[in-house]
Amino acid sequence: MSRNTLVKEHTPNYLTRRTVMEDPQNYQKKAKRKSGNILKRIPLERLMDLKVDYAFKQLFGNEKNKDITVVFLNAILQRTGRNQIKEISFTNTESGGEHAEDKQSRLDLLVTTNADEQINVEMQFTNQYNMIKRSIYYWAGVYRGPFKKKMTYSELRPVIAINILNFNLFPQTERFHTTYHLYEDEEKFKLTNVMEFHFVEMSKLIKDWKDDKLDPWNDVLARWLMLLGMVDHRNDEVYEDIYRELEVIAMKDESLRSAFEGWEELSMTEEQYLAYESRLKRIRDEEAAERERELQIQEAKQRVQEAKQRVQEAKQRVQEAEKQVQEAEKQAQEAGKQAQKAEKEGRRQGKQEGIQSGEKNAKEAIARRLLAKGMEIEVVIETTGLPKDTVIEIQRVMQE
Repeated sequence: MSRNTLVKEHTPNYLTRRTVMEDPQNYQKKAKRKSGNILKRIPLERLMDLKVDYAFKQLFGNEKNKDITVVFLNAILQRTGRNQIKEISFTNTESGGEHAEDKQSRLDLLVTTNADEQINVEMQFTNQYNMIKRSIYYWAGVYRGPFKKKMTYSELRPVIAINILNFNLFPQTERFHTTYHLYEDEEKFKLTNVMEFHFVEMSKLIKDWKDDKLDPWNDVLARWLMLLGMVDHRNDEVYEDIYRELEVIAMKDESLRSAFEGWEELSMTEEQYLAYESRLKRIRDEEAAERERELQIQEAKQRVQEAKQRVQEAKQRVQEAEKQVQEAEKQAQEAGKQAQKAEKEGRRQGKQEGIQSGEKNAKEAIARRLLAKGMEIEVVIETTGLPKDTVIEIQRVMQE
């Protein structure tokens, strides 16, 4: 069944199916209103974005709106089987350490239930912090805060941390609402009930809404979270289809209708709206500054990477030059060896030629002496071992 069909079926003239509506018993009932447009004096674009902590705190942290806060918290806590809250009291939202110099933190919403449980609700518009450690830090401050001298550890009461995030935090799951406790690793039994964490990722909720996976008619938590997600001033978007569906539901759900009216009144109060805009501007400025820092870091990393690349290229050029030098040195060494070898061979050949030349000169000198004494050419040849032509040439020269 399509969403438009559901809206039609749940208008006052077409109520053909049973709807589940929150009906808290211990808070003052609102008088029934006439059906019609529940926002009579303000356009949707003028409504505060309830995901901004200031707006959320003004609506749900206000004593006069206690009833809607009870309904909203019960819608969240029913997922973990907690008992229904009947009454709450608002608590000091300052949380810090045991000493004056310890880090102090301001909580968005801190309430104590009739069961003496403390619930801390944090609204995070942008992902500027380590959200998981931040939540644990806040939980620890709230848990140990009431502990005084002469108290026993058994008097410490459960603390439930609810974190509503305007961004995705857990890539491991597509579920918009996840809960966490301490469990034994192997058998998975719960260690204690004093610690409980809820994380609600609004962007995943809106995705489920667009994919037609939510049923606000029968899911109380879905309708309240859709109320928070209806106005998105971060992206300058308002989901009119969410408003139309919640408007019809609010005709029967008095607590939801009361939330709409309180939201409208809050958004129409000039002083409150100016404070809201100031807070929204600060958040956007912080987000822009954070984005600027991220870009600067990315640019710095890019410059470092480019410098590393240039250094690497320079090292490669140096290595190539060193290789060329080594090759040249090797060639020079080889040439030196060749030169030494040639020189040695030349000396050997020169020495041999010198010996041969000396022997020849000695033989020719003997030949001249023998010829001068009138020896026959044949005798001279036999005596000196010189070739006949050489002896005849020596004789011719001597006769000139």
